[in-house]
Amino acid sequence: MTETVVAARHGRLAIPRSRGAASGFLVVLLGAWGALAPFVGPYLDFAYTPAQAWTWTAARGWLEVLPGVVAVVGGLLLLMSGNRATAMLGGWLGVAAGVWFVVGRSFTATLAIGDLGAPTATLNAQGVLLLELAFFTGLGTLIAVLAALAVGRLSVRSVRDVSYAQRPVATDVDEPRDMREPRRRRHFWHRRTPVPH
Repeated sequence: MTETVVAARHGRLAIPRSRGAASGFLVVLLGAWGALAPFVGPYLDFAYTPAQAWTWTAARGWLEVLPGVVAVVGGLLLLMSGNRATAMLGGWLGVAAGVWFVVGRSFTATLAIGDLGAPTATLNAQGVLLLELAFFTGLGTLIAVLAALAVGRLSVRSVRDVSYAQRPVATDVDEPRDMREPRRRRHFWHRRTPVPH
């Protein structure tokens, strides 16, 4: 014989995993591009100097790899977390990474990380503008907006979130044998004992 034990999901922080999945996926892709772009761009003559593939510089590390990795981590938290606090942390990491892509070059002198370099000489004016957007300002703005949208969605506790958090989880539990036997014996005894007149 089995009994069904019903337990509610834990607390107000439980959310469906799909809540930040779309934004998280896009933030992961954009962050990966931001971190890899300075190393693969030279193959396409689309980079800042030194225009050599897989060449590490401190400026590339601080201004492109670091925010790209932070964006990937934040996007993964948004994508996979079923906890509101963890997903919110991922969203804010994405916002911070996007902002750093946009404003990070303003701190190169303060942080003494060296010069990023100039756009490759083969690029015309439109190419330089596209390089700026694809590597820094456009990329960072897009990451920050997507992550901020996810934070906004996560900060609102919708009816769907409440119903998800309170949805029961059913588990079957076998009744212990030593609790079943006395009940059957008592039932058997009462049925066969003659009733005195």
